[in-house]
Amino acid sequence: MSARILEVRHGILKKNDELARGLRARFREAGVFVVNLVSGPGAGKTALLEKTLSALGKDHAVAALVGDLATENDATRLARSGAPIRQISTGTTCHLEAQMIGDALAGWDLDALDFLFIENVGNLVCPASYDLGEDLRAVLFSVTEGEDKPLKYPTIFNSADVAVLTKIDIAGAVDFDRALAVHNIHEVRPGLPILDSSARAEPGLDAWLAFLKTKRAEAFPATTPA
Repeated sequence: MSARILEVRHGILKKNDELARGLRARFREAGVFVVNLVSGPGAGKTALLEKTLSALGKDHAVAALVGDLATENDATRLARSGAPIRQISTGTTCHLEAQMIGDALAGWDLDALDFLFIENVGNLVCPASYDLGEDLRAVLFSVTEGEDKPLKYPTIFNSADVAVLTKIDIAGAVDFDRALAVHNIHEVRPGLPILDSSARAEPGLDAWLAFLKTKRAEAFPATTPA
C-alpha cells in the first residue's frame, strides 16, 4: 500500500473518529444507549433486531437506523415492530460512517429514546474500522457460518463488546460445534462475552435482552428504575 493511500485512509478515519466523539457526547447527553450491530450477510441480524425492538419496546422507547447498500427491505421489515425506523442507503460503501449517522438523526428527538440500534451493512471487514459513537458493538455470528469465522475476521471480533451466536436453535441440524466456536472467539478476543440467541425459538432472546438492559443501567444509572 502506497504512502499516499495510507495518508488518505488515516485522514478519513481521523475525521470519522472526531465525528463519532461528537455523536457519543450527544447520545450521552440525551441518555440514549446506542448499540451497533455488525455481522456478515445472512447472519440473522434483521430478524434478531426485529424481535429485540418488539420486546424492548414494551417497556422502553426504542428506534433503529438501518444501513444497506441499496434496498429498503430491512427497514420495511423492522417497521413492523412499531418502532421508529430510518433507512441509510450507502450505495457502494460497505459500511456506515459517523457522518451518515449524524445526517440520519436530523429532526429526531433523542431525549425521548432509551435505546437506539444501528444495523450496520452486512460486512465483517470494513465496519470494524468505523466508530459510530455507539456504547456497545455487538458482532453477530450465525451457527450456519462455521466455527472458524472469528479466525477469518479477527479485527471485527477484537473491536466488539459482545459476540452473539444467532440461529442457535438449529445448531444441531448443521452440526455446529459451539465449544469450538467459543474457543476460536476467545483465541481472538480473550474474555469477550458470548450470548446464544434465536429469533424463532423461545426463550431465544432472554439472555440478549437482559444483557442490553444491564449495560444501559450501567451507562445511565440515574435514569434507570430501581
